[in-house]
Amino acid sequence: MALWTGLFAPALAILWLCGSPERGVRLASRLWARGILIGLKWLVGLTYAERDRHNIPDEPCLIIANHQSTWETLAFLILFPDVAIVAKQELLTIPVFSWFLRKSPMILIDRESGSKAVRKMVDESRAALDQGRSVLIFPEGTRKPASEPIAFKRGVELLYTKLDRAVLPVALNSGLFWGPGQPYKRAGTISVSYLRPIEPGLPGNEFIRRAEQLLEAERRHPWPQAA
Repeated sequence: MALWTGLFAPALAILWLCGSPERGVRLASRLWARGILIGLKWLVGLTYAERDRHNIPDEPCLIIANHQSTWETLAFLILFPDVAIVAKQELLTIPVFSWFLRKSPMILIDRESGSKAVRKMVDESRAALDQGRSVLIFPEGTRKPASEPIAFKRGVELLYTKLDRAVLPVALNSGLFWGPGQPYKRAGTISVSYLRPIEPGLPGNEFIRRAEQLLEAERRHPWPQAA
């Protein structure tokens, strides 16, 4: 990953000299992420399989996914080109990656700023949707072991009620192969399941209950193991 990232230095320089055009930055970020996924496939034996892509709405939507690994923050750049990811501002401390976050641009929030962060998240998510970009959020807030039940943090229900868009739940089992705190990555096939969209108009608490149940039910299904 370090070597592949270093090879992107000339591309960053060219993009910077060209004024950091958003579409160019997002194209470069997709190429960067795809290279890492290819490296995982050939060096680790870690691949992925998608299920039920027909559930993806035709229009830009709000995407929610359980969060088990760094893998999905890379893979979603490929699975949903031009996606706007809601990310914590602490990620701006990572060299190179922080530049992509700023210039793509992603929706960066300071979780310590309370209601101000929520307003920023809603406003920038609405702007991204108006530009034709789907918005991705990990409602659990941080990576969790694959064995832990799914429980959302506060905030996603406000996005749901304010944006008035269909919500696509995406279930992942990436933590079985590249989990938080694991000293190594395992070979295997990560399953990416696109569940039936949740239509807008539900009360916020009902949306949370339904979304958590959908993702939890999918998490409990047997997952493919062998590569």
